[in-house]
Amino acid sequence: QVQLVESGGGLVQAGGSLRLSCAASGSIFTINSMAWYRQAPGKQRELVASIASDPTGNYAESVKGRFAISRDNAKNTVYLQMNSLKPEDTAVYLCNANVQRYLGGTYFINDYWGQGTQVTVSS
Repeated sequence: QVQLVESGGGLVQAGGSLRLSCAASGSIFTINSMAWYRQAPGKQRELVASIASDPTGNYAESVKGRFAISRDNAKNTVYLQMNSLKPEDTAVYLCNANVQRYLGGTYFINDYWGQGTQVTVSS
C-alpha cells in the first residue's frame, strides 16, 4: 500500500504565507503525478494545483500567481508554497498522488489521498 502524510497547515493572517508538504511512502514503483486539492465547509472539493513530469505545474485560476507547486522526486514529496493568502483560501488541503506499483509481475496504477491538513486564513 501507499501512504501520504501532509504537514504544514495552520492559522495565518491574510497576506501571510504557508508551505505545505506531502510525503508518499510504501510500495511505490513511480509516482506519475501529485496534486493538492482543497475542500471548504459546504463546498465541493476543488483542484488547487497539480504537477507531473512538467515541473511548471497547473493551477486553479483563483491561486495563479500566489501559489507554487514543486516536487522532490527523490523524496516522493510534493510541496505547495502559498503566498498572499486570503480568507477564501481557508479549507482542508488534501494531497493526492497517482502511483504506479509493481507487484507480482503486474503494474497497478491507483490514486491515493492524504488525511488532509487545515489551513485557516484570518482577515
